[in-house]
Amino acid sequence: YHVQTPKSLSFLTVIFWSTEKANKKKMEIGLSPKLAKKVYEGDGGSYLAWSPSELPMLREGNIGAAKLSLHKNGFALPRYSDSSKVAYVLQGSGVTGIVLPESEEKVVAIKKGDALALPFGVVTWWYNKEETELIVLFLGDTSKAHKAGEFTDFFLTGSNGIFTGFSTEFVGRAWDLEESDVKTLVGKQSGKGVVQLEGTITLPEPKPEHRIGMALNCEEAPLDVDIKGGGRVVVLNTKNLPLVGDVGLGADLVRLDGGAMCSPGFSCDSALQVTYIVRGSGRVQVVGVDGQRVLETTIKAGNLFIVPRFFVVSKIADPEGMEWFSIITTPNPIFTHLAGSSSVWKALSPSVLQAAFNVDSGVEQLFRSKRTSDAIFFPPPN
Repeated sequence: YHVQTPKSLSFLTVIFWSTEKANKKKMEIGLSPKLAKKVYEGDGGSYLAWSPSELPMLREGNIGAAKLSLHKNGFALPRYSDSSKVAYVLQGSGVTGIVLPESEEKVVAIKKGDALALPFGVVTWWYNKEETELIVLFLGDTSKAHKAGEFTDFFLTGSNGIFTGFSTEFVGRAWDLEESDVKTLVGKQSGKGVVQLEGTITLPEPKPEHRIGMALNCEEAPLDVDIKGGGRVVVLNTKNLPLVGDVGLGADLVRLDGGAMCSPGFSCDSALQVTYIVRGSGRVQVVGVDGQRVLETTIKAGNLFIVPRFFVVSKIADPEGMEWFSIITTPNPIFTHLAGSSSVWKALSPSVLQAAFNVDSGVEQLFRSKRTSDAIFFPPPN
């Protein structure tokens, strides 16, 4: 564009200023951790979710997040979703029924620490027969959902189920029922989403063989990383839970010991990190474009926060330690760490580091000599 007059220059300045302002506003999207809020509840339990209006990164990253809480005899009615998800059992034990497209129902026993991959088209129900509340976390991809950053469930039964939407004629024709039977069938469905079952109903018992390939207990699985005094990691990927490939998401469970630090690092394959704090508390810092610290806060159990693509994140646990479950928006994520024995600094030539930091060789050697044995997690200083 050829600028000929001061007026044209002023016009261009406004354009550039507006663009810069818009980009800056985009980068200033709130990253602060948030708690879930109740969406609906019944006698059997409740359903909570994180809203994109409070956590804008959900919409920006096309990520949904929700929790299902079931009391004793609580039954989450059969439903399917507009999003693929990873489910993680935060508390308690129970049973889930899973029907993959054109497949038989699999009835799976679930307990704390279990992770399940739920692709598109899967129908699920959930049941808790124990005194301890069953709480299940759902994190997933909403890129094909009706609303960016939100899950929409479609219920097969209940007061908002598909039977209530069709006329008695259509229901009767489809299922070969008399009109009086249709009215009875539809009229009995007074619950919404979550109900409490009477003692007269016995749901199917879980089958051990149905669990194979459907669930992985992250608290019992072989550790991918185990650093004494630092922390431990179990990674969900296509090897140990093949269905995550259909979901398009990876996941991990991280347990950080008291006072330990997680190395600053970033996802180098353009993936978002969506993190739910399961237990404990700690501090987190996130650094983004132009070396700007975009988040510095305390995180605690129940918080959800999202790290944007390529942003660098690091956490330090409080004395009681901290545990978190994360999904990464690729089934086999790759991370680059900036500190520790496996850091990118160790791969760079000494002269490159010296030139990049603009320091003499003594400072460069001191920098390189540190963290030669610790990888990813660093125990608290003596």
